[in-house]
Amino acid sequence: MTDSQFKRNVAYKFRIGDILIGKPIFDGERFAFLELGDKKIIRVNIIGNITDKYENEGEKRYCFLTLDDGSGQIKLKFFGDDVGKFKNVFQGQTVLIVGNLRNFNNETYIAPEIIREQDTKYLLIRKLELEREKNKNSVPLAKEQIVALKDKILDKIKEGEKDGGIEIDSMILNFRDVSPDMINQEIKKLLEEGIIFEPRPGKVRWLG
Repeated sequence: MTDSQFKRNVAYKFRIGDILIGKPIFDGERFAFLELGDKKIIRVNIIGNITDKYENEGEKRYCFLTLDDGSGQIKLKFFGDDVGKFKNVFQGQTVLIVGNLRNFNNETYIAPEIIREQDTKYLLIRKLELEREKNKNSVPLAKEQIVALKDKILDKIKEGEKDGGIEIDSMILNFRDVSPDMINQEIKKLLEEGIIFEPRPGKVRWLG
């Protein structure tokens, strides 16, 4: 693949959970692209937290990072001189990744081109951005699905009592397949019903 061909590959914005359900397509033994719906994905643009780092400085120099965005986890792998290029990336950082998808031993991972530190708020901003795009063509939830969602939200709020409440942003990130607008709508109903209260903006507690 020439440099000009390489640059034409779009870096699609996805959540990790979406990538993990994609189908790896091979050209012979070589990974060609990830099939996801009607898209053929080679490069991705993802925001997540570095939750683990493993570096080997031996004869074969390499580094593996684990990236988590609340919807799933994926490995970032780089080798040789690239280890030095990304040496300042560490566990606990929120980062934006642009890189190429690879697949080896039935594992899809990312070979990063860019790793740039981000404010943690961008995790939520990216989820909101992608959910709004997805919701343009989504089917409204059935009544029983809404009831089930309400119960799950209440369970999360009750679990948060041990920490003095739970952040709404945190809940939105943890509900992988539910739109932020739907979560906010159900929280508003619970507040109006007096089942939960808001000790401060953006944080809720159970009144049970």
